[in-house]
Amino acid sequence: MPAPRTVDAPAPLLEWLFQAWPETKKKQIRSWLKFGSVAVNGRVIKQFDHPLQPGDKIEIRASGLAAPGDLLPAGIRIRHEDADLIVIEKPSGLLSIASPSEEEKTAYAILTNHIRLGNRLSRARVWIVHRLDRETSGLMIFAKTEAAKRALQADWDRAEKKYLAVVEGSPPHPSGTLDSHLDESHPLKVYPAPPGPQTRRAVTHYRVVKKSRATALVELTLETGRRHQLRVQLAEAGCPIIGDKKYGAETNPIKRIALHATSLRFVHPTTKARMSFLSPMPGDLGRLV
Repeated sequence: MPAPRTVDAPAPLLEWLFQAWPETKKKQIRSWLKFGSVAVNGRVIKQFDHPLQPGDKIEIRASGLAAPGDLLPAGIRIRHEDADLIVIEKPSGLLSIASPSEEEKTAYAILTNHIRLGNRLSRARVWIVHRLDRETSGLMIFAKTEAAKRALQADWDRAEKKYLAVVEGSPPHPSGTLDSHLDESHPLKVYPAPPGPQTRRAVTHYRVVKKSRATALVELTLETGRRHQLRVQLAEAGCPIIGDKKYGAETNPIKRIALHATSLRFVHPTTKARMSFLSPMPGDLGRLV
């Protein structure tokens, strides 16, 4: 990407970009602006007539690095982006990756388009590190290189992953551990089962945050990461997640599963810095408690 440059006279942003990079096609420069590749003094600016002042530093960022808080299509919110990874908040109702019934409206497809800056011929892509169910909201990581994906997944068991769930009833104790074996061989549903060749151990630590007569808000910390782990184990404990009809819930007042990935802590695959992200409980879950 072009080296950063410094503004020497007042000018609107797009006009200044045309003058600063005369060798670059105007269509490409407009794409830089549209897809969040232009940063003024470290802040992504998309407004074409943003007023520049002498001394402003202009940077054209590789792969259109988004500013924290940028909102992408389908309600995806960027929490962090660098050359190796993207941390997002996924809304409820959006698939993580394509399914036989939906190929385009997924977090994977939207983020791939984001880093391609709208250029369909680009070979840039993202890699799945982990998944959230369609109706689960909250924090997710996507890798931007295969090396970053491998490093994140190799260290995934040591990453701290916390969820908030609103359940029907309440777990058996104010805090404790759910320890069981799950059979994931069925494509549509996971079943608790005795230990055997088709099962894997699942461990979840829980804490009841708030309790009412009919529901409870529970904080859950994953020790393992099995498919539908939280949903199956809470149902097995007699307190299915609100809205989770598949695993025995009888109520669905907010038309979604009341599960949110609220906290994520991990080591950056390249810099080895400790990364920490929090996502507050969405308003629809809050109304349940």
